[in-house]
Amino acid sequence: MTAQPQKYYSEEEYLEIERDADYKSEYYKGEIFAMAGAGHNHNRIVGNLMGECYIAFKGKECRTYSSDQRIHIPETGLYTYPDLLIVCDKNQYLDDKKDTILNPTVIIEVLSESTEAYDRGEKFHFYRSIPSLQEYVLINSRSFAAEVFRKNEDGLWFLASEAYQLKDQLEFASVGLTLSMEDIYAQTEDLLKSA
Repeated sequence: MTAQPQKYYSEEEYLEIERDADYKSEYYKGEIFAMAGAGHNHNRIVGNLMGECYIAFKGKECRTYSSDQRIHIPETGLYTYPDLLIVCDKNQYLDDKKDTILNPTVIIEVLSESTEAYDRGEKFHFYRSIPSLQEYVLINSRSFAAEVFRKNEDGLWFLASEAYQLKDQLEFASVGLTLSMEDIYAQTEDLLKSA
């Protein structure tokens, strides 16, 4: 058998395909990767975060976007859909279509078994090149575990806040927001308790 050659797409071709697609795909170095659907706990956590952020930011400068909002990282060429974005300055867009944001302040990813290594590793490395990004948040969908990584004044990233029990709170200092783990994990099912 002969292997079929890999097709590579330009960014313009990806955007044209993506804007007409019925499902979301990431783009990196000429390749398009279909994104998998999410489970109950993942969706519940994202919904809880959206609700809490809406209340906290109502009437303020910051606003949230769900996983339907595409971002682009010019330095790496990655186009992706984080689980949740918080933007606190005027939106900067890739082009006049205004469907791709360039300047998130906070990115939140909800970890699943299939995405955890990528979200913690290469994807976090890519996100760190976004000049506007101040905090990167990882929330586990299989157990009570959440971490906030923050950029310091020298541009170095460090673990700033972590929580492993429902009574704990998670601080997003860059946007003046503190959320309880109980609210983040409300109505989730079958989670493992942290030791």
